[in-house]
Amino acid sequence: MSGVVITAHHERFEATALADVAARWLADRGHHAWMLPADAKAVGLPDLADDTAPIADADLLVSLGGDGTMLRSVDLAAAAGVPVLGVNVGLLGYLTEVEPAQMTSALERFFAGDHTIEERMMLSLTVTRRTDESGEPMVERVTALNEAVLEREDPGHTVRLAVSIDGEPFITYAADGLIVATPTGSTAYSLSARGPIISPRHRALLLTPVSPHMLFDRSLVLSPEEVIAIEVLGHRRAALSIDGRSALALAEGDTLSCVAAEHPARLVRLGERHFHQILKAKFGLTDR
Repeated sequence: MSGVVITAHHERFEATALADVAARWLADRGHHAWMLPADAKAVGLPDLADDTAPIADADLLVSLGGDGTMLRSVDLAAAAGVPVLGVNVGLLGYLTEVEPAQMTSALERFFAGDHTIEERMMLSLTVTRRTDESGEPMVERVTALNEAVLEREDPGHTVRLAVSIDGEPFITYAADGLIVATPTGSTAYSLSARGPIISPRHRALLLTPVSPHMLFDRSLVLSPEEVIAIEVLGHRRAALSIDGRSALALAEGDTLSCVAAEHPARLVRLGERHFHQILKAKFGLTDR
């Protein structure tokens, strides 16, 4: 018997229906399928809630939604090394593997061993904020598959962000923000800020400014072992978001440190994937 965790988009009826189908299909074949209680409640499937089985007990996580659901699913599964199978119930579905009609056949192939696991580099992020009442700095650590973004909090104003690389000062940006992305995230927000597209098979850190008010406006592609540290300068705060989710606001003296994470994301693949062909299909590119 295998254990399968199911996550689903909270506002798409099709995702809820697919979660019910997947759970029944798995149960009929002797597998244990469950959802985290918050997920089960949000999609109206309370019978699937299980707060006793940790993610680490699962052999597979099935993500039913779009890229946002995939990012949340990877965040849950990566540290435990659980592979994620993405079923596209979204708009773009850049990270997902199959369409809804293919879900049960994809599960059959997974349990038959007819699949591969693709590893994607993730970011390890450390936020160090001003001291609390005890005088100790407040430190938070999280991971991201796509990116971490520090952006201006006040409309109409730039934010000043001092960047160091491996402890050596680089430059201070006056900009709308800065993006630190993985190769996977190079086709997300960084792309819209005119950053380069990097194959997800590569390991690298991508630093891209957002509307910099300075002559230097180029992205930097750095080694995954290099540590990018960003300090907020001046009285204007910066809003931190991680994989598209708002996290917190950073004030003067607060820092964000970024480096490659120890654990990669593990994505289930059911056939050979050519990155350039995926780009062509998802972005609607055509030959001349």
